Amino acid sequence: MTNKYICIHGHFYQPPRENAWLETIERQESASPFHDWNERITEECYGPNAASRILDEHKNITNIVNNYANMSFNFGATLLSWLEEHKPEVYFPILEADRMSQQKFSGHGNALAQVYNHIIMPLANERDKITQVVWGIADFEHRFKRKPEGMWLAETAVDLATLEVLVDYDIKFTILAPQQGFKVRALDTEEWTDVNGSRIDTKKPYWCKLPSGRSIALFFYDGHVAKDVAFQRLLNSGKNFAYRVAGTANMYDKSPQILNIATDGESYGHHHKHGDMALSFAVDYIEHHKLAQLTNYAEFLEKFPPTYEVLIHENSSWSCAHGIERWRSNCGCTSNDHHHQLWRAPLRAALDWLREELKEVYEQEMQAFTDVPWEMRNAFIEVILDRSDKNLESFLNRWCGSSIEGIKKTKVLRVLEMQRNSLLMYTSCGWFFNDIARIEAQQILQYAARAIQLAKLEAGVDLEAHFLELLALAPSNERGYENGADVYKKHVLPAKLSLNKVSMQHAVYSLFEELPEHIEVLNYKSDSGVQYKYEAGQVKMAIGKVRVRSKITHANAEYSFAILYLGQHHLVGNTSSIMDDETFEEMHQKMKKAFYKSQVVEAINIMNSPRYLNRGTFTFWDLLKEEQRKVLRNMAQAGLEKAESSYHEIYDSNYQLMNVLKIANLDVPRLFRKNLEVVINSDLRGIFKRENINLRRLEELV
Repeated sequence: MTNKYICIHGHFYQPPRENAWLETIERQESASPFHDWNERITEECYGPNAASRILDEHKNITNIVNNYANMSFNFGATLLSWLEEHKPEVYFPILEADRMSQQKFSGHGNALAQVYNHIIMPLANERDKITQVVWGIADFEHRFKRKPEGMWLAETAVDLATLEVLVDYDIKFTILAPQQGFKVRALDTEEWTDVNGSRIDTKKPYWCKLPSGRSIALFFYDGHVAKDVAFQRLLNSGKNFAYRVAGTANMYDKSPQILNIATDGESYGHHHKHGDMALSFAVDYIEHHKLAQLTNYAEFLEKFPPTYEVLIHENSSWSCAHGIERWRSNCGCTSNDHHHQLWRAPLRAALDWLREELKEVYEQEMQAFTDVPWEMRNAFIEVILDRSDKNLESFLNRWCGSSIEGIKKTKVLRVLEMQRNSLLMYTSCGWFFNDIARIEAQQILQYAARAIQLAKLEAGVDLEAHFLELLALAPSNERGYENGADVYKKHVLPAKLSLNKVSMQHAVYSLFEELPEHIEVLNYKSDSGVQYKYEAGQVKMAIGKVRVRSKITHANAEYSFAILYLGQHHLVGNTSSIMDDETFEEMHQKMKKAFYKSQVVEAINIMNSPRYLNRGTFTFWDLLKEEQRKVLRNMAQAGLEKAESSYHEIYDSNYQLMNVLKIANLDVPRLFRKNLEVVINSDLRGIFKRENINLRRLEELV
């Protein structure tokens, strides 16, 4: 029996990209032609690894395999939640792979849990450390239907306090980079050996004894091979990859050896095209040629418990040569050598201040509902994973002692969501790159802004002014931005959403839809009251009442609205949260009369009168980006239909002429050819949109 075991680990993770108010990802132009980066990387990596092709020397497919069943892996909880909703054809094979691996590896699954939203654990306070681990485990159990044995630490950033929390929650092991080992010794000796400079033997596990007297197992991955996978094109050849990993064995050591590497999972397909195929080929080659035996960390740990102990470098990580300074100081680690990181420390200081202020708000507002607010926050993951009314009621009954309704329910949900956003604002990616103006930093500032908004709504405290003062101390490298406060004002504040802003989206839909009774704008729902719609040529007008409700916090409010569409992208509207039926009908009749007299300016003046609508005029540019696109598509549809009709008319008029030109071996003029292309493509789209395909017409087009 071989003493060589191979374990390849992939850390699959993307920073959460969802708009903090909408709970969904808005279009990211940099990911084009895909809607966003999650979608693009799924197409390039996560999906291919679920069904990876193995080719022979003639490029013929000999097998299709689920790579996740043959490798150790962890997925970020926020990424898995996105895959579950948007790419179930990828999500479910990942879950199935863990079940398959349990059968292959002595009952031990390949999947590891991860701290919930990828925060740098040594920089977190004790409360946040606990919640990150509790939420990470709960998310894992919800999806994989078993308890996790190992847990991935974001950026492998570690300190002893974090390891203590892992042990508190029955985590058996984690994975570190080789440079994070300090000293080692055999369990039967007193003498320590210095292994600084990545000199630790990565082919064995180690016990790390903790201040509490307990221990946790640590695996250290082979840094040289991992670097070759990530940066040196080792994945250009599956065969070379197989021999490179197997070749790290110590031929003179007859004890069991785990030849393991850990890299970003995105190496296998996103960073390296067809990297998934290199992985599937390598694993198949290793097994077929008996280069080593495949395993995962949990199986190896059970079969061969550590015989060595290790001391670690606390406050260290796999991606910063200075420990964890990449997430709090101007240490020099960056993706751009010409940029300073003087913004990092002020950004963290601003968020730390905000976290403590939000702690006070949370404890104050929750004291009427529970004596154990932080335990309740830990349990809130149950609601995050299942927001159904039934599950929410069960949660509130258990933690608040009784059923609560109306504004009390909204208050509890809002302050819990405030805390959720206070955790999300520490997502590590906000500091990782080269400037506070990048989208990753904007994202964590969105979470901060959402938490600030919820604190003001429920406690009446305004934390934004001082937060902006602190952000102003974070200088930006980018032209057009002075500092973090400037970034916040230009990118975060325009993204803020309120119930009133959702009512604006409903008003716009009322112009272009058939007086919708119910509209869902992402995680908001709007229900119509009375509605009126009028048209005069291109000009349209809609007047109505709507009740808007958040699916997340259950907050709701009623609004009256009026809106006019003047052609192209020109629309103007207004809303009001207070208007009785009599006043509403008075406004309706006045605007209707002005509209039918073609007195559009008068209709707008009536709408904007303080007696009627007083929330502030809005235009096309105040709509959400995704909604702007929908409106533009709607506006463009009539023009497109008219254009297609013209193309068909030209086609019909010149069809015989084009045939004669073809028979005479003469070139068909370029404009005719372009016109022909448009018509045929249009007709093909029409055929394939129908449930029953017209084969005769399809043959004619061909």
